[in-house]
Amino acid sequence: MTKEPTWRKSSYSGGTGNSECVELLISTDQVGIRDSKAPEYGRLSIPAPAHRALLDTLRSHTPGA
Repeated sequence: MTKEPTWRKSSYSGGTGNSECVELLISTDQVGIRDSKAPEYGRLSIPAPAHRALLDTLRSHTPGA
């Protein structure tokens, strides 16, 4: 039996209830990104190293991060 992947909400998602939520599905080689209020519209899938590089770049350009 294969376990269904688990999407998790970003800790930076704002709003109340399910508004403005971004969800991630992280595996060893890919990261899936979708809008939790409209998952039927699909997802963006990027290589895990590219996701890590994006986060590192954002952190390096964010004051106080």
